[in-house]
Amino acid sequence: MTTTAMALLLTWPLETGHRVILAECDPDGGAILPGALEGTLGNTHGLRNLALAGRQGQLAEAFWRQLVDVTDASSRDRLVLPGLYDPAHASSMGPVWEQLARMFTGVEEHRHDVLVDLGRRGAFGPSAVLAQRADAVVMVARNTLRGLQSAEVRMTALREQLGGATEIGLVLVDRGPFSPEEVQKHLHAPVVATMPWRPGEAEVLSDGASQPRKFESGELMRAARTTTAVLRQMVAARRARLGPPVSRGQVNSGAR
Repeated sequence: MTTTAMALLLTWPLETGHRVILAECDPDGGAILPGALEGTLGNTHGLRNLALAGRQGQLAEAFWRQLVDVTDASSRDRLVLPGLYDPAHASSMGPVWEQLARMFTGVEEHRHDVLVDLGRRGAFGPSAVLAQRADAVVMVARNTLRGLQSAEVRMTALREQLGGATEIGLVLVDRGPFSPEEVQKHLHAPVVATMPWRPGEAEVLSDGASQPRKFESGELMRAARTTTAVLRQMVAARRARLGPPVSRGQVNSGAR
């Protein structure tokens, strides 16, 4: 999931003066600090540092100090909130999830979009409020038998959790034999996009590997750009149903 989330972060279309944030909110622990950031920041930034600030009523101020620029240009328009480095710290985050949900909902005032990586379990339990408040929820799954069996269980639970209030889409990682039409029919959920299986390109996003030639124009990043367009359409459609349309959105993503 984190690989797909990073691809979306780096390809999310931005208007002048706008920014996008990827918040790694997986209670099982984050992968970006040791992966894409190659451990260069240690534990100096991230979600864990917001727990104390949240209890002191200072989360809004502390939040912005925890964001990390992941672009070579240091433009601070594509930012990451790294996740927990130790899953044991999830127990201290209980009151913080609700505060983060409120902040993400209102962050448009700062001209920021928010992508939330909830991992496999984050859409359930105390952090589920992040999914419940999202404009769009997508589950990332490989189209293998094992991947789809896992996705079916989680899809059923996610529908119960959200109560039909939010449409759930599927992003397929094309690793297996099942077509989008077969997956859609079996899981009763729309396949909104397909990402190619490109391990060499994916390692740039998951482990900070050196970029291969023409990485930015490669198949993985091209698919990510297409996916961002679809997700923005999902957000716009939901907001049009609920009230006066506005320009931006928050997306929560499920498990890969």
